[in-house]
Amino acid sequence: MIIRVFLAVATFLLFLAVLTDTPILNLKGVASKPKPKAPPVTREMELGTINTSVQAEEKKESIIMNDPAMHKKWGLAKTDALDAWQLTTGSREIIVAVVDTGIDIEHPDLKNNLWVNPGESGKDKHGRNKATNGVDDDGNGFIDDVHGWNFVHSNNYLKDNHGHGTHIAGIVGAEGGNNYGVTGVAPKVSLMILKYFDPQSPGNNLVNTIKAFDYAIKMNAHIINYSGGGMEFSQPEFRAVQRAEQKGILFVAAAGNERSNSDYKKYYPADYDLDNIISVTAINPTLRVLSSSNYGVKTVDIAAPGENIYSTLPGGTFGTMTGTSQATAFVSGVAALLMAHNRDFDAKAVKKYILRTGDNLEWLKSKTNTSKKLNIFRSLTMLDQGVGASGVVASNTSSAESDTFNAPTNQENTGATSLHSFGQALKKFVHKEDESTDKE
Repeated sequence: MIIRVFLAVATFLLFLAVLTDTPILNLKGVASKPKPKAPPVTREMELGTINTSVQAEEKKESIIMNDPAMHKKWGLAKTDALDAWQLTTGSREIIVAVVDTGIDIEHPDLKNNLWVNPGESGKDKHGRNKATNGVDDDGNGFIDDVHGWNFVHSNNYLKDNHGHGTHIAGIVGAEGGNNYGVTGVAPKVSLMILKYFDPQSPGNNLVNTIKAFDYAIKMNAHIINYSGGGMEFSQPEFRAVQRAEQKGILFVAAAGNERSNSDYKKYYPADYDLDNIISVTAINPTLRVLSSSNYGVKTVDIAAPGENIYSTLPGGTFGTMTGTSQATAFVSGVAALLMAHNRDFDAKAVKKYILRTGDNLEWLKSKTNTSKKLNIFRSLTMLDQGVGASGVVASNTSSAESDTFNAPTNQENTGATSLHSFGQALKKFVHKEDESTDKE
């Protein structure tokens, strides 16, 4: 009888288990709870997943520039510009004063990023173009200074008779995503052009430089980029940089190309004892400081790409130059990105993040006071909170002879260059294994 009852119960339980698709016992001998069935994967869900992935990739590609010569810009790859541009490509509200040899204002990669003086643009009361009416419309003491000023000839003619100024401007802010040439560190920016030197018209470079600094201060530049310099301390120059500091302008200065230790042989204005100055030395693709570059654990702040840097040149062309000038322009571009990304940052905050967020390199301990090389992406992402608001600080002065600047090499016109995808080229370049560099 007992056996019959047991068999009946067992049969019922077995029937119930089959009916409900529920196991009677788990591996441990305890009854298991029924597992909820996963909903079937529909075609719509699969397409949704794929579309999300495609959209993310398209967004990334839209941020990556499409300029055909970007594979030549090793410095952008080594400083993680690709990732940085996914956060910001800059803003034309940020003004970088490029105190140099002038610019090719018609260069296709530069003309759209030129600063436009609001007081010298538009129509005057007579319906004339303020940029060309021969009148000081904004009353700042300069006639038709729509993009800046030529302090060599005291006019608004900004033609670059050397090439250096155009090259520096391109590193800072060549336009990005226009299917032409290259892009600068800050693809969107306003370049205020202040010409202090012309190899065809020798003059007092120091006086012209100081005037250029004061113009940048008066016209509310956020950053002053200056690549010149000299070994002699100048009180008027020091005061000009100090005025920029007081106005909240960041001053980015070249450490110099004298092959010397600036701790013992000073180079000015980079070595003036002012808080708004960032002194920059140059490194090559293996991240070593150039033999021609000044260095100093007390006087030089950071290292940035400076060897064979490909950028804009007069005549709508492109080519390479080498020196701390090029490295300085990299840092100015990063400062412009930081200010665009964090509008409440003052010069002190910008300098802090540029210097603290670079990549530590052991061999830079004897070359700079931070032991770091520039990293654009880290500067934008490794930010702490609650930084105060203000303007920016910049300034620079000095007298530079024509041989201070390196002559361009490998000059070429990209008009004959076949276009190809910047995104693919730079991505391949960024992710390419460089075993020899890693061993360094």
